[in-house]
Amino acid sequence: MGAQPLHAVGLAYAMRLQGENETCAVTMMGDGATSEGDFHEAMNFAAVWNLPVLFVVQNNQWAISVPRSKQTKSATIAQKAIAYGMPGVQVDGNDALAVYAAALEALDRGRRGEGPTLIETVTYRLMMHTTADDQYKYRTKEEEETWWRRDPLVRFRAYLEAKKIWSEKDQEALEEEYKVEIEKQVKAFEGMSGWKPDAPFDHVFGTKHERIEAQRREFLAETAKEAARG
Repeated sequence: MGAQPLHAVGLAYAMRLQGENETCAVTMMGDGATSEGDFHEAMNFAAVWNLPVLFVVQNNQWAISVPRSKQTKSATIAQKAIAYGMPGVQVDGNDALAVYAAALEALDRGRRGEGPTLIETVTYRLMMHTTADDQYKYRTKEEEETWWRRDPLVRFRAYLEAKKIWSEKDQEALEEEYKVEIEKQVKAFEGMSGWKPDAPFDHVFGTKHERIEAQRREFLAETAKEAARG
């Protein structure tokens, strides 16, 4: 992956042509995407044309099974911005307030017409890349557990509680509120007519493709099994 930075740059260029000067496009990607040619093209074009784009790289240490150490020889991903003539900022990606502050500054900079910014948020992919992935084939549980203790949700909650802004009672009330809302939305969706679970397979290509149809059949078979289990 890594094509989305180009789309953001194109959007920023279009906004400029349309006179939308107080806006800033945002694109997000993983550390693996920075090894793609699209990343270079997007960064270079945005810098040359001084476009309002915020590039956010979620450096979670792993691109599927490729570690950050084999992704690039740069000491940081943020320093790649230097070659393009734009600011590069590295922040603790598990600190919600640090990420917010860095993003706010970069967005304001873009809106003022001062060009693009690259932000590297240093974090960790806590679980498998996909359900087909076994992360313990290439990393240890000990490494993972170290990062679980830095989980941004846990840290931010601890910060709010320390500031007396949040409490266990608030947490319980919020969780109950969202539980009710989720159940409500699920029931509303299940009550809709005319929908079918395999609809996403309908428009992958303009015409039917055997490989897609095979995936559809496999999906429907699995859903039928799940339904039978209750």
